[in-house]
Amino acid sequence: MNPRMVDASPDFAPLWCFARRARSISWSSWCTKVLKETLLRHGFEFESDTDTEVIPKLAKFVFDRLSEQKMNDGEAGRENVSFSQVVMEVMRQLEGAYALIFKSPHYPDELVACKRGSPLLLGIKELAQDGEGGSAFHDGKVRLKNENGEPKELFFASDANALIEHTREVLVLEDNEVAHVKDGSVSVFKFDFDKEKNTGGSPRHAAVQRALSILEMEVEQIKKGNYEHFMQKEIHEQPESLTTTMRGRLIRAGDSKLKGVLLGGLKDHLWTIRQCRRIIFIGCGTSYNAALAARSIVEELSGVPVTMELASDLLDRQGPIYREDTAVFVSQSGETADTLQALEYALRKGALCVGITNTVGSAIARKTHCGVHINAGCEIGVASTKAYTSQITVMAMLALAVGEDSISGQSRREAILDGLFDLPNKVREVLKLDGEIKELAKLLMGEQSLLMFGRGYNYATALEGALKVKEVALMHSEGILAGEMKHGPLALVDETLPIIVIATHDNCFSKQQSVIQQLQARRGRLIVMCSKGEASLVCSNGGCRVIEVPQVQDCLQPIINIVPLQLLAYHLTVLRGYDVDQPRNLAKSVTTE
Repeated sequence: MNPRMVDASPDFAPLWCFARRARSISWSSWCTKVLKETLLRHGFEFESDTDTEVIPKLAKFVFDRLSEQKMNDGEAGRENVSFSQVVMEVMRQLEGAYALIFKSPHYPDELVACKRGSPLLLGIKELAQDGEGGSAFHDGKVRLKNENGEPKELFFASDANALIEHTREVLVLEDNEVAHVKDGSVSVFKFDFDKEKNTGGSPRHAAVQRALSILEMEVEQIKKGNYEHFMQKEIHEQPESLTTTMRGRLIRAGDSKLKGVLLGGLKDHLWTIRQCRRIIFIGCGTSYNAALAARSIVEELSGVPVTMELASDLLDRQGPIYREDTAVFVSQSGETADTLQALEYALRKGALCVGITNTVGSAIARKTHCGVHINAGCEIGVASTKAYTSQITVMAMLALAVGEDSISGQSRREAILDGLFDLPNKVREVLKLDGEIKELAKLLMGEQSLLMFGRGYNYATALEGALKVKEVALMHSEGILAGEMKHGPLALVDETLPIIVIATHDNCFSKQQSVIQQLQARRGRLIVMCSKGEASLVCSNGGCRVIEVPQVQDCLQPIINIVPLQLLAYHLTVLRGYDVDQPRNLAKSVTTE
Protein backbone atom coordinates (compact mmCIF):
# COMPACT_ATOMS: atom_id res chain seq x y z
CA MET A 1 0.00 0.00 0.00
CA ASN A 2 1.43 3.37 -0.99
CA PRO A 3 1.60 6.10 1.68
CA ARG A 4 -0.96 8.88 1.42
CA MET A 5 -0.45 12.54 2.25
CA VAL A 6 -3.56 12.46 4.43
CA ASP A 7 -1.82 9.91 6.68
CA ALA A 8 1.35 11.99 7.12
CA SER A 9 2.09 14.14 10.16
CA PRO A 10 2.34 17.79 9.07
CA ASP A 11 5.44 19.66 10.16
CA PHE A 12 4.11 23.12 9.39
CA ALA A 13 0.81 24.92 9.70
CA PRO A 14 0.41 28.08 7.58
CA LEU A 15 0.99 31.32 9.50
CA TRP A 16 1.59 29.55 12.74
CA CYS A 17 4.10 27.05 13.95
CA PHE A 18 6.22 23.97 13.60
CA ALA A 19 4.78 21.36 15.94
CA ARG A 20 6.72 18.17 15.55
CA ARG A 21 6.32 15.16 17.80
CA ALA A 22 9.37 14.33 19.86
CA ARG A 23 7.44 11.23 20.88
CA SER A 24 4.19 9.70 19.75
CA ILE A 25 1.03 11.47 20.81
CA SER A 26 -1.62 9.50 22.64
CA TRP A 27 -4.85 11.15 23.59
CA SER A 28 -8.48 10.19 23.63
CA SER A 29 -10.24 10.16 20.26
CA TRP A 30 -13.07 12.06 21.95
CA CYS A 31 -10.73 14.92 22.87
CA THR A 32 -9.33 15.06 19.31
CA LYS A 33 -12.78 15.01 17.77
CA VAL A 34 -14.08 17.83 19.97
CA LEU A 35 -11.04 20.04 19.30
CA LYS A 36 -11.18 19.39 15.56
CA GLU A 37 -14.91 20.17 15.37
CA THR A 38 -14.35 23.41 17.28
CA LEU A 39 -11.57 24.48 14.93
CA LEU A 40 -13.64 23.58 11.85
CA ARG A 41 -16.46 25.79 13.12
CA HIS A 42 -14.00 28.67 13.34
CA GLY A 43 -12.94 28.34 9.73
CA PHE A 44 -9.83 26.15 9.99
CA GLU A 45 -9.18 23.63 7.23
CA PHE A 46 -7.32 20.35 7.67
CA GLU A 47 -4.98 18.87 5.09
CA SER A 48 -4.51 15.41 6.66
CA ASP A 49 -6.34 12.81 8.75
CA THR A 50 -3.76 12.84 11.55
CA ASP A 51 -4.36 13.95 15.11
CA THR A 52 -1.07 15.87 15.02
CA GLU A 53 -2.43 18.58 12.74
CA VAL A 54 -4.91 19.61 15.42
CA ILE A 55 -2.06 21.01 17.55
CA PRO A 56 -0.68 23.77 15.26
CA LYS A 57 -4.21 24.76 14.28
CA LEU A 58 -5.17 24.91 17.97
CA ALA A 59 -2.08 27.03 18.69
CA LYS A 60 -3.07 29.49 15.96
CA PHE A 61 -6.60 29.66 17.37
CA VAL A 62 -5.28 30.28 20.90
CA PHE A 63 -2.87 32.95 19.65
CA ASP A 64 -5.66 34.84 17.88
CA ARG A 65 -7.99 34.63 20.89
CA LEU A 66 -5.37 35.84 23.37
CA SER A 67 -4.38 38.70 21.05
CA GLU A 68 -8.00 39.71 20.71
CA GLN A 69 -8.46 39.69 24.49
CA LYS A 70 -5.40 41.90 24.96
CA MET A 71 -6.71 44.41 22.42
CA ASN A 72 -10.13 44.47 24.07
CA ASP A 73 -8.38 45.22 27.37
CA GLY A 74 -6.69 48.21 25.78
CA GLU A 75 -3.27 46.57 25.50
CA ALA A 76 -1.05 46.25 22.45
CA GLY A 77 -2.48 42.89 21.49
CA ARG A 78 -0.08 40.43 19.89
CA GLU A 79 2.98 42.15 21.34
CA ASN A 80 1.82 41.28 24.87
CA VAL A 81 1.09 37.62 24.21
CA SER A 82 4.13 35.55 25.10
CA PHE A 83 5.05 32.36 23.28
CA SER A 84 5.05 30.31 26.49
CA GLN A 85 1.61 31.70 27.34
CA VAL A 86 0.24 30.36 24.05
CA VAL A 87 1.84 26.94 24.57
CA MET A 88 0.57 26.77 28.13
CA GLU A 89 -2.99 27.33 26.92
CA VAL A 90 -2.57 24.66 24.24
CA MET A 91 -1.35 22.20 26.91
CA ARG A 92 -4.40 23.01 29.00
CA GLN A 93 -6.65 21.88 26.14
CA LEU A 94 -4.82 18.63 25.39
CA GLU A 95 -5.30 15.28 27.08
CA GLY A 96 -3.09 12.19 27.07
CA ALA A 97 0.64 11.86 26.44
CA TYR A 98 2.74 14.04 24.15
CA ALA A 99 6.09 15.77 23.74
CA LEU A 100 6.06 18.81 21.48
CA ILE A 101 8.35 21.51 20.09
CA PHE A 102 6.84 24.78 18.82
CA LYS A 103 8.32 27.32 16.40
CA SER A 104 6.46 30.32 15.01
CA PRO A 105 7.09 33.23 12.63
CA HIS A 106 5.27 35.38 15.20
CA TYR A 107 8.14 34.71 17.59
CA PRO A 108 11.37 34.67 15.56
CA ASP A 109 14.46 33.38 17.38
CA GLU A 110 12.25 31.64 19.96
CA LEU A 111 11.39 28.01 20.55
CA VAL A 112 9.15 26.36 23.13
CA ALA A 113 9.13 22.68 24.13
CA CYS A 114 6.69 20.95 26.45
CA LYS A 115 5.70 17.45 27.51
CA ARG A 116 3.24 15.33 29.39
CA GLY A 117 3.62 11.59 29.68
CA SER A 118 6.13 11.14 26.84
CA PRO A 119 9.90 11.60 27.41
CA LEU A 120 11.70 14.81 26.43
CA LEU A 121 15.30 15.76 27.24
CA LEU A 122 17.08 19.08 26.89
CA GLY A 123 20.78 18.77 26.11
CA ILE A 124 23.10 21.72 26.73
CA LYS A 125 26.49 21.88 25.06
CA GLU A 126 29.37 23.55 26.93
CA LEU A 127 27.27 25.22 29.58
CA ALA A 128 28.72 28.59 30.59
CA GLN A 129 29.54 28.64 34.29
CA ASP A 130 27.82 31.35 36.27
CA GLY A 131 29.08 33.05 39.38
CA GLU A 132 27.92 30.23 41.63
CA GLY A 133 29.87 27.75 39.52
CA GLY A 134 27.82 24.72 38.69
CA SER A 135 25.73 23.12 36.01
CA ALA A 136 22.28 23.95 37.27
CA PHE A 137 19.17 25.98 36.55
CA HIS A 138 19.04 28.95 38.93
CA ASP A 139 15.78 30.89 38.96
CA GLY A 140 14.68 28.75 36.04
CA LYS A 141 17.17 30.21 33.54
CA VAL A 142 20.54 29.38 32.03
CA ARG A 143 22.39 31.69 29.66
CA LEU A 144 24.37 30.00 26.95
CA LYS A 145 27.14 32.03 25.37
CA ASN A 146 30.48 31.14 23.90
CA GLU A 147 33.67 33.19 24.06
CA ASN A 148 32.35 35.56 21.39
CA GLY A 149 29.13 36.16 23.29
CA GLU A 150 27.07 34.06 20.87
CA PRO A 151 24.50 31.47 22.00
CA LYS A 152 25.71 27.92 22.54
CA GLU A 153 23.92 24.84 21.24
CA LEU A 154 20.76 23.33 22.71
CA PHE A 155 19.39 19.91 21.79
CA PHE A 156 15.93 18.45 22.32
CA ALA A 157 15.48 14.69 22.05
CA SER A 158 13.22 11.93 23.31
CA ASP A 159 16.13 9.60 24.08
CA ALA A 160 19.60 10.10 25.56
CA ASN A 161 21.08 8.04 22.73
CA ALA A 162 20.43 10.94 20.36
CA LEU A 163 22.28 13.41 22.59
CA ILE A 164 25.44 11.60 23.62
CA GLU A 165 27.29 12.54 20.39
CA HIS A 166 26.75 16.22 21.19
CA THR A 167 26.69 16.65 24.95
CA ARG A 168 26.59 14.81 28.26
CA GLU A 169 24.74 17.53 30.18
CA VAL A 170 20.97 17.12 30.05
CA LEU A 171 17.85 18.24 31.83
CA VAL A 172 15.07 15.65 31.87
CA LEU A 173 11.86 17.61 31.52
CA GLU A 174 9.03 16.47 33.76
CA ASP A 175 5.30 16.53 33.09
CA ASN A 176 3.80 20.00 32.58
CA GLU A 177 7.22 21.64 32.26
CA VAL A 178 7.89 24.11 29.47
CA ALA A 179 11.33 25.04 28.14
CA HIS A 180 11.43 28.46 26.47
CA VAL A 181 14.48 29.31 24.36
CA LYS A 182 14.87 33.03 23.74
CA ASP A 183 17.75 35.50 23.28
CA GLY A 184 20.49 32.96 23.84
CA SER A 185 19.08 31.58 27.07
CA VAL A 186 16.69 28.85 28.08
CA SER A 187 14.07 29.18 30.81
CA VAL A 188 12.23 26.21 32.27
CA PHE A 189 8.90 26.59 34.07
CA LYS A 190 6.49 24.11 35.59
CA PHE A 191 2.77 24.80 35.36
CA ASP A 192 0.32 23.58 37.97
CA PHE A 193 -2.86 22.72 36.10
CA ASP A 194 -4.38 21.05 39.17
CA LYS A 195 -4.52 24.38 41.02
CA GLU A 196 -6.23 25.91 38.02
CA LYS A 197 -8.94 23.24 38.19
CA ASN A 198 -9.39 23.73 41.92
CA THR A 199 -9.39 27.53 41.96
CA GLY A 200 -10.85 28.28 38.57
CA GLY A 201 -8.02 30.71 37.80
CA SER A 202 -5.06 30.58 35.46
CA PRO A 203 -2.55 27.81 35.97
CA ARG A 204 0.32 28.92 38.17
CA HIS A 205 3.91 28.47 37.08
CA ALA A 206 7.19 28.37 38.94
CA ALA A 207 10.78 28.43 37.75
CA VAL A 208 12.49 25.05 37.77
CA GLN A 209 15.62 24.88 39.89
CA ARG A 210 17.54 21.61 39.68
CA ALA A 211 20.93 20.36 38.61
CA LEU A 212 21.63 19.00 35.17
CA SER A 213 22.15 15.26 34.81
CA ILE A 214 25.36 13.85 33.37
CA LEU A 215 24.90 11.02 30.88
CA GLU A 216 26.91 7.99 31.97
CA MET A 217 27.47 6.47 28.55
CA GLU A 218 30.04 6.49 25.77
CA VAL A 219 29.63 7.39 22.10
CA GLU A 220 30.95 3.93 21.17
CA GLN A 221 27.85 2.40 22.76
CA ILE A 222 25.63 3.84 20.03
CA LYS A 223 27.86 2.61 17.20
CA LYS A 224 27.85 -0.83 15.61
CA GLY A 225 31.60 -1.33 15.81
CA ASN A 226 32.56 -4.52 13.97
CA TYR A 227 29.00 -5.83 13.83
CA GLU A 228 26.56 -5.54 10.93
CA HIS A 229 23.54 -4.70 13.09
CA PHE A 230 22.83 -3.33 16.55
CA MET A 231 20.81 -6.42 17.51
CA GLN A 232 23.76 -8.65 16.66
CA LYS A 233 26.08 -6.40 18.66
CA GLU A 234 23.75 -6.36 21.67
CA ILE A 235 23.35 -10.15 21.68
CA HIS A 236 27.12 -10.58 21.75
CA GLU A 237 27.53 -7.88 24.42
CA GLN A 238 25.57 -9.88 26.98
CA PRO A 239 28.57 -11.29 28.89
CA GLU A 240 29.73 -7.70 29.48
CA SER A 241 26.25 -6.32 30.17
CA LEU A 242 25.60 -9.03 32.77
CA THR A 243 28.94 -8.28 34.41
CA THR A 244 28.00 -4.59 34.59
CA THR A 245 24.55 -5.43 35.97
CA MET A 246 26.12 -7.38 38.85
CA ARG A 247 29.14 -5.15 39.46
CA GLY A 248 29.26 -3.92 43.05
CA ARG A 249 26.13 -5.86 43.95
CA LEU A 250 27.61 -9.29 44.72
CA ILE A 251 29.25 -9.29 48.16
CA ARG A 252 32.19 -11.53 49.02
CA ALA A 253 33.03 -12.83 52.47
CA GLY A 254 36.56 -13.00 53.85
CA ASP A 255 37.19 -16.50 52.50
CA SER A 256 36.41 -15.27 48.96
CA LYS A 257 33.02 -16.99 48.90
CA LEU A 258 30.03 -14.96 47.84
CA LYS A 259 28.06 -13.80 50.83
CA GLY A 260 25.04 -11.98 49.48
CA VAL A 261 23.78 -9.13 47.34
CA LEU A 262 23.56 -5.40 47.94
CA LEU A 263 20.89 -3.46 46.10
CA GLY A 264 21.33 0.10 47.32
CA GLY A 265 18.07 1.32 45.83
CA LEU A 266 16.08 -1.23 47.85
CA LYS A 267 17.92 -1.55 51.16
CA ASP A 268 15.58 0.84 53.01
CA HIS A 269 12.48 -1.00 51.78
CA LEU A 270 13.45 -4.67 52.08
CA TRP A 271 11.62 -5.11 55.39
CA THR A 272 8.42 -3.72 53.85
CA ILE A 273 8.72 -6.10 50.89
CA ARG A 274 9.25 -9.08 53.19
CA GLN A 275 6.13 -8.18 55.17
CA CYS A 276 3.89 -7.39 52.20
CA ARG A 277 0.71 -9.28 51.34
CA ARG A 278 1.85 -10.14 47.79
CA ILE A 279 4.31 -9.04 45.12
CA ILE A 280 2.84 -7.98 41.78
CA PHE A 281 5.07 -7.89 38.71
CA ILE A 282 3.74 -5.47 36.11
CA GLY A 283 5.15 -5.00 32.62
CA CYS A 284 4.62 -5.31 28.88
CA GLY A 285 6.19 -7.48 26.20
CA THR A 286 9.78 -8.54 26.86
CA SER A 287 9.77 -6.95 30.33
CA TYR A 288 6.71 -9.01 31.27
CA ASN A 289 8.46 -12.15 30.04
CA ALA A 290 11.54 -11.33 32.12
CA ALA A 291 9.39 -10.94 35.23
CA LEU A 292 7.64 -14.22 34.43
CA ALA A 293 11.02 -15.96 34.22
CA ALA A 294 11.93 -14.63 37.68
CA ARG A 295 8.55 -15.19 39.35
CA SER A 296 9.28 -18.67 40.69
CA ILE A 297 12.57 -17.80 42.37
CA VAL A 298 11.15 -14.62 43.91
CA GLU A 299 8.23 -16.62 45.28
CA GLU A 300 10.52 -19.41 46.53
CA LEU A 301 13.08 -17.26 48.33
CA SER A 302 10.77 -14.54 49.65
CA GLY A 303 7.89 -16.77 50.75
CA VAL A 304 5.53 -14.08 49.43
CA PRO A 305 2.87 -14.90 46.79
CA VAL A 306 3.78 -13.43 43.40
CA THR A 307 1.24 -12.52 40.72
CA MET A 308 1.80 -11.35 37.15
CA GLU A 309 0.00 -8.50 35.42
CA LEU A 310 0.17 -7.20 31.88
CA ALA A 311 -0.03 -3.45 32.41
CA SER A 312 -2.72 -2.89 29.78
CA ASP A 313 -4.91 -5.70 31.15
CA LEU A 314 -4.55 -4.45 34.72
CA LEU A 315 -5.75 -1.02 33.62
CA ASP A 316 -8.63 -2.43 31.59
CA ARG A 317 -9.83 -4.50 34.54
CA GLN A 318 -8.96 -1.94 37.19
CA GLY A 319 -7.65 -4.95 39.09
CA PRO A 320 -7.48 -4.74 42.89
CA ILE A 321 -4.24 -3.44 44.41
CA TYR A 322 -3.95 -2.89 48.16
CA ARG A 323 -1.76 -0.87 50.50
CA GLU A 324 -0.17 -4.11 51.73
CA ASP A 325 1.00 -5.03 48.20
CA THR A 326 4.39 -4.44 46.60
CA ALA A 327 4.07 -3.59 42.90
CA VAL A 328 7.22 -4.09 40.81
CA PHE A 329 7.24 -2.21 37.49
CA VAL A 330 9.59 -3.61 34.85
CA SER A 331 10.47 -1.53 31.78
CA GLN A 332 13.62 -1.23 29.70
CA SER A 333 13.01 2.42 28.76
CA GLY A 334 11.19 3.42 31.94
CA GLU A 335 8.74 5.33 29.72
CA THR A 336 6.33 2.59 28.57
CA ALA A 337 2.91 4.24 28.49
CA ASP A 338 0.78 1.36 29.84
CA THR A 339 3.31 0.58 32.57
CA LEU A 340 3.42 4.26 33.59
CA GLN A 341 -0.36 4.43 33.82
CA ALA A 342 -0.38 1.23 35.87
CA LEU A 343 2.22 2.84 38.16
CA GLU A 344 0.04 5.88 38.70
CA TYR A 345 -2.89 3.56 39.43
CA ALA A 346 -0.85 1.61 42.03
CA LEU A 347 0.39 4.83 43.63
CA ARG A 348 -3.20 5.97 44.08
CA LYS A 349 -3.99 2.64 45.75
CA GLY A 350 -1.15 3.16 48.25
CA ALA A 351 1.05 0.17 47.29
CA LEU A 352 4.82 0.21 47.62
CA CYS A 353 6.05 0.77 44.05
CA VAL A 354 9.41 -0.60 42.92
CA GLY A 355 10.96 0.22 39.53
CA ILE A 356 13.31 -1.95 37.47
CA THR A 357 14.54 0.00 34.43
CA ASN A 358 17.56 0.48 32.20
CA THR A 359 17.25 4.25 32.01
CA VAL A 360 18.44 6.57 34.75
CA GLY A 361 16.10 9.53 35.14
CA SER A 362 13.21 7.86 33.32
CA ALA A 363 9.61 8.46 34.41
CA ILE A 364 9.36 5.10 36.18
CA ALA A 365 12.69 5.67 37.93
CA ARG A 366 11.49 9.07 39.17
CA LYS A 367 7.97 8.12 40.22
CA THR A 368 8.52 4.82 42.06
CA HIS A 369 9.36 4.73 45.77
CA CYS A 370 12.52 2.72 45.18
CA GLY A 371 14.10 0.56 42.52
CA VAL A 372 17.08 -0.94 40.73
CA HIS A 373 18.74 0.13 37.50
CA ILE A 374 19.75 -2.91 35.46
CA ASN A 375 22.79 -1.11 33.97
CA ALA A 376 22.65 -3.18 30.77
CA GLY A 377 24.02 -0.31 28.71
CA CYS A 378 22.61 1.39 25.67
CA GLU A 379 20.24 -0.76 23.60
CA ILE A 380 19.54 0.57 20.09
CA GLY A 381 17.82 -2.34 18.35
CA VAL A 382 14.04 -2.36 18.72
CA ALA A 383 14.03 -6.02 19.78
CA SER A 384 15.31 -6.12 23.36
CA THR A 385 18.07 -8.68 24.00
CA LYS A 386 20.65 -7.75 26.64
CA ALA A 387 18.09 -5.80 28.68
CA TYR A 388 16.01 -8.99 28.98
CA THR A 389 18.85 -11.05 30.45
CA SER A 390 19.87 -8.21 32.78
CA GLN A 391 16.28 -7.83 33.98
CA ILE A 392 16.13 -11.50 34.95
CA THR A 393 19.48 -11.16 36.70
CA VAL A 394 18.31 -8.14 38.71
CA MET A 395 15.10 -9.88 39.73
CA ALA A 396 17.07 -12.96 40.82
CA MET A 397 19.21 -10.64 42.97
CA LEU A 398 16.01 -9.05 44.27
CA ALA A 399 14.84 -12.52 45.35
CA LEU A 400 18.16 -13.14 47.09
CA ALA A 401 18.01 -9.80 48.91
CA VAL A 402 14.42 -10.26 50.09
CA GLY A 403 15.05 -13.83 51.22
CA GLU A 404 18.45 -13.31 52.88
CA ASP A 405 16.98 -13.46 56.41
CA SER A 406 15.86 -17.08 55.91
CA ILE A 407 18.24 -19.66 57.41
CA SER A 408 16.57 -22.61 55.72
CA GLY A 409 17.28 -21.24 52.24
CA GLN A 410 20.94 -20.42 52.80
CA SER A 411 22.43 -23.28 50.74
CA ARG A 412 20.05 -22.53 47.88
CA ARG A 413 21.00 -18.84 47.94
CA GLU A 414 24.71 -19.63 47.96
CA ALA A 415 24.32 -21.93 44.94
CA ILE A 416 22.51 -19.16 43.04
CA LEU A 417 25.17 -16.62 44.03
CA ASP A 418 27.89 -18.91 42.70
CA GLY A 419 25.87 -19.32 39.51
CA LEU A 420 25.53 -15.55 39.11
CA PHE A 421 29.26 -15.08 39.47
CA ASP A 422 29.96 -17.56 36.63
CA LEU A 423 27.02 -16.49 34.46
CA PRO A 424 28.94 -14.23 32.01
CA ASN A 425 31.32 -17.10 31.18
CA LYS A 426 28.38 -19.42 30.52
CA VAL A 427 26.86 -16.86 28.14
CA ARG A 428 30.19 -16.59 26.31
CA GLU A 429 30.11 -20.35 25.93
CA VAL A 430 26.61 -20.43 24.46
CA LEU A 431 27.46 -17.59 22.04
CA LYS A 432 29.88 -20.02 20.38
CA LEU A 433 26.78 -21.73 18.94
CA ASP A 434 26.30 -18.79 16.56
CA GLY A 435 27.41 -20.74 13.49
CA GLU A 436 25.25 -23.73 14.37
CA ILE A 437 22.22 -21.50 14.90
CA LYS A 438 22.82 -19.78 11.55
CA GLU A 439 22.68 -23.16 9.80
CA LEU A 440 19.42 -23.92 11.61
CA ALA A 441 18.04 -20.56 10.46
CA LYS A 442 18.79 -21.50 6.85
CA LEU A 443 16.59 -24.57 7.28
CA LEU A 444 13.74 -22.55 8.78
CA MET A 445 13.87 -19.36 6.72
CA GLY A 446 11.14 -20.50 4.32
CA GLU A 447 8.71 -21.58 7.01
CA GLN A 448 5.51 -19.70 7.77
CA SER A 449 5.10 -20.71 11.42
CA LEU A 450 7.15 -21.87 14.39
CA LEU A 451 6.02 -23.24 17.78
CA MET A 452 8.04 -23.16 21.01
CA PHE A 453 7.20 -25.32 24.03
CA GLY A 454 8.51 -24.47 27.49
CA ARG A 455 7.66 -25.31 31.07
CA GLY A 456 8.52 -24.06 34.56
CA TYR A 457 11.25 -21.44 34.40
CA ASN A 458 11.40 -21.83 30.63
CA TYR A 459 7.79 -21.08 29.82
CA ALA A 460 8.97 -17.45 29.76
CA THR A 461 11.84 -18.50 27.46
CA ALA A 462 9.33 -19.96 24.98
CA LEU A 463 7.26 -16.76 25.08
CA GLU A 464 10.28 -14.50 24.67
CA GLY A 465 11.86 -16.61 21.92
CA ALA A 466 8.60 -16.60 19.98
CA LEU A 467 8.26 -12.85 20.51
CA LYS A 468 11.74 -12.25 19.09
CA VAL A 469 11.00 -14.31 15.98
CA LYS A 470 7.72 -12.54 15.26
CA GLU A 471 9.18 -9.08 16.09
CA VAL A 472 12.10 -9.09 13.68
CA ALA A 473 11.78 -12.11 11.35
CA LEU A 474 8.09 -11.35 10.73
CA MET A 475 7.29 -15.06 11.03
CA HIS A 476 4.30 -16.34 12.96
CA SER A 477 5.65 -17.84 16.15
CA GLU A 478 3.92 -18.92 19.33
CA GLY A 479 5.27 -19.73 22.78
CA ILE A 480 3.19 -22.41 24.47
CA LEU A 481 3.15 -23.81 28.00
CA ALA A 482 4.04 -27.48 27.47
CA GLY A 483 1.53 -28.58 30.09
CA GLU A 484 -1.24 -27.22 27.84
CA MET A 485 -0.11 -29.17 24.79
CA LYS A 486 -3.00 -31.62 24.88
CA HIS A 487 -5.55 -28.84 25.32
CA GLY A 488 -5.45 -27.74 21.69
CA PRO A 489 -1.90 -27.15 20.35
CA LEU A 490 -1.34 -30.88 19.71
CA ALA A 491 -3.80 -30.66 16.80
CA LEU A 492 -1.28 -28.49 14.89
CA VAL A 493 1.51 -31.06 15.01
CA ASP A 494 2.57 -32.75 11.77
CA GLU A 495 5.78 -33.51 9.87
CA THR A 496 5.94 -30.02 8.30
CA LEU A 497 5.53 -27.70 11.32
CA PRO A 498 8.87 -26.91 13.06
CA ILE A 499 8.66 -27.11 16.86
CA ILE A 500 11.30 -26.03 19.37
CA VAL A 501 11.10 -27.79 22.76
CA ILE A 502 13.13 -26.33 25.64
CA ALA A 503 14.16 -29.29 27.79
CA THR A 504 17.18 -28.29 29.86
CA HIS A 505 17.62 -30.19 33.12
CA ASP A 506 15.41 -28.92 35.95
CA ASN A 507 12.50 -30.25 38.00
CA CYS A 508 10.32 -30.28 34.84
CA PHE A 509 12.81 -32.32 32.80
CA SER A 510 10.98 -35.66 32.98
CA LYS A 511 7.73 -33.97 31.91
CA GLN A 512 9.49 -32.39 28.94
CA GLN A 513 10.86 -35.81 27.97
CA SER A 514 7.27 -37.02 27.86
CA VAL A 515 6.27 -34.05 25.68
CA ILE A 516 9.08 -34.86 23.23
CA GLN A 517 7.97 -38.49 23.02
CA GLN A 518 4.38 -37.50 22.30
CA LEU A 519 5.44 -35.03 19.61
CA GLN A 520 7.71 -37.64 18.01
CA ALA A 521 4.86 -40.16 18.01
CA ARG A 522 2.92 -37.69 15.85
CA ARG A 523 5.89 -37.19 13.52
CA GLY A 524 6.59 -33.70 14.80
CA ARG A 525 9.52 -31.83 13.26
CA LEU A 526 11.46 -31.25 16.47
CA ILE A 527 14.34 -29.02 17.51
CA VAL A 528 15.22 -29.73 21.14
CA MET A 529 17.27 -27.47 23.41
CA CYS A 530 18.87 -29.52 26.18
CA SER A 531 21.69 -29.37 28.71
CA LYS A 532 25.15 -30.27 27.46
CA GLY A 533 25.70 -34.02 27.38
CA GLU A 534 21.99 -34.91 27.55
CA ALA A 535 21.19 -35.21 23.84
CA SER A 536 20.64 -38.96 24.17
CA LEU A 537 18.14 -38.41 26.99
CA VAL A 538 15.90 -36.12 24.96
CA CYS A 539 16.28 -37.65 21.53
CA SER A 540 17.27 -41.29 21.85
CA ASN A 541 16.23 -42.32 18.32
CA GLY A 542 17.99 -39.43 16.60
CA GLY A 543 14.78 -38.17 15.05
CA CYS A 544 15.26 -34.50 16.02
CA ARG A 545 17.82 -31.73 15.87
CA VAL A 546 19.48 -30.92 19.21
CA ILE A 547 20.94 -27.67 20.57
CA GLU A 548 23.11 -28.27 23.65
CA VAL A 549 23.63 -25.41 26.09
CA PRO A 550 25.60 -25.09 29.37
CA GLN A 551 23.82 -26.16 32.56
CA VAL A 552 23.40 -23.54 35.33
CA GLN A 553 21.11 -23.10 38.32
CA ASP A 554 17.49 -23.62 37.27
CA CYS A 555 16.44 -20.02 38.02
CA LEU A 556 19.32 -18.69 35.87
CA GLN A 557 18.82 -21.17 33.01
CA PRO A 558 16.38 -18.86 31.14
CA ILE A 559 19.27 -16.39 30.71
CA ILE A 560 21.32 -19.08 28.97
CA ASN A 561 18.44 -20.61 26.99
CA ILE A 562 17.23 -17.37 25.44
CA VAL A 563 20.55 -16.61 23.73
CA PRO A 564 20.26 -19.31 21.00
CA LEU A 565 16.70 -18.13 20.32
CA GLN A 566 17.88 -14.52 20.04
CA LEU A 567 20.52 -15.64 17.55
CA LEU A 568 17.91 -17.66 15.66
CA ALA A 569 15.60 -14.64 15.37
CA TYR A 570 18.52 -12.48 14.21
CA HIS A 571 19.72 -14.90 11.50
CA LEU A 572 16.18 -15.60 10.30
CA THR A 573 15.64 -11.87 9.84
CA VAL A 574 18.85 -11.35 7.87
CA LEU A 575 18.20 -14.39 5.67
CA ARG A 576 14.61 -13.30 5.01
CA GLY A 577 15.81 -9.83 4.02
CA TYR A 578 14.06 -7.77 6.69
CA ASP A 579 15.31 -4.82 8.74
CA VAL A 580 16.81 -6.24 11.92
CA ASP A 581 17.10 -3.09 14.01
CA GLN A 582 13.90 -1.34 12.94
CA PRO A 583 11.17 -3.92 12.25
CA ARG A 584 8.08 -2.58 10.61
CA ASN A 585 5.33 -0.97 12.69
CA LEU A 586 7.37 -1.16 15.93
CA ALA A 587 9.18 1.39 18.12
CA LYS A 588 11.87 0.96 20.76
CA SER A 589 9.90 2.72 23.49
CA VAL A 590 6.15 2.26 23.41
CA THR A 591 4.91 5.60 24.68
CA THR A 592 1.33 5.29 23.44
CA GLU A 593 -1.47 3.02 24.58
